[in-house]
Amino acid sequence: MTIEFGKATARIGAYVTGIDLRADLSGEEVATVHRGLLDHGVLFFRDQHISDEEHLRFALRFGELSVPPMKSAKATGDPVTDSVHVLNQTSPKGEGGDNWHADNTFMPRPPMGSLLRAVKLPAVGGDTLWSSACHAFDDLSPAVRDLAERLVAVHDITPGVVKAIAKGHPLDLEHLQKAFPPREHPVVRVHPETGRKLLYVHRSSVVRLKGLSPWENEALLPLLCDQIRHPEFQVRLTWAPGTLAFWDNRAVQHYAVPDYTERREMHRVTVDFPVGFAD
Repeated sequence: MTIEFGKATARIGAYVTGIDLRADLSGEEVATVHRGLLDHGVLFFRDQHISDEEHLRFALRFGELSVPPMKSAKATGDPVTDSVHVLNQTSPKGEGGDNWHADNTFMPRPPMGSLLRAVKLPAVGGDTLWSSACHAFDDLSPAVRDLAERLVAVHDITPGVVKAIAKGHPLDLEHLQKAFPPREHPVVRVHPETGRKLLYVHRSSVVRLKGLSPWENEALLPLLCDQIRHPEFQVRLTWAPGTLAFWDNRAVQHYAVPDYTERREMHRVTVDFPVGFAD
């Protein structure tokens, strides 16, 4: 079989065919998928009815495991259970996924990619959207691009943890704040592999722009965060059993639509690519 990429939209996303994720992929096949990820930002694999073990094996061909902070607090000692993050929801509104975001940017080295697989789905709803942070930056006016490139954003774990606690998740806010103090990242980053500039701000973790007054933050931060919301930068995936999405957390943001009340179970493995952002 030959691996092929069918564009999902003009700017972001591709459906991948000619690959079986249950197989032991060759180095050439892994390199082809990696190149496709860089080209399209997010890849969609349909009809891949794989186990957690196979999911993890495929993910680890692209980087080292990156365990989310809230998952690592519940370690069991089983390597597969501790590596695969289960998202099991019936009332997702307000839990954080329904904001445009990149994952765990409050970390000193944020994860470089995630692979999310549908296990159980509601009868309707529960789509996920991705948006290109590269195209979002390109679309800003030259004057705003110049300003954004001089700014630094403060990323904080606190807002996400507070939301999770409010939804009934038993988390230790003080412990997590000590483990992950506020972290500064440039508002505009350069993708380490493609060389493209991209917007690196979002409402889930960014609490302020460094060096700006409160009213300047009130004016400028929403403008930069909401740039990602333009439909022309986006792709929307309607999940089906056996669908897996693989996205570059350096280049895209995502949004989980909270429009369902039936059980939605998704399994995710997050990886840290060998090539990441250097602070």
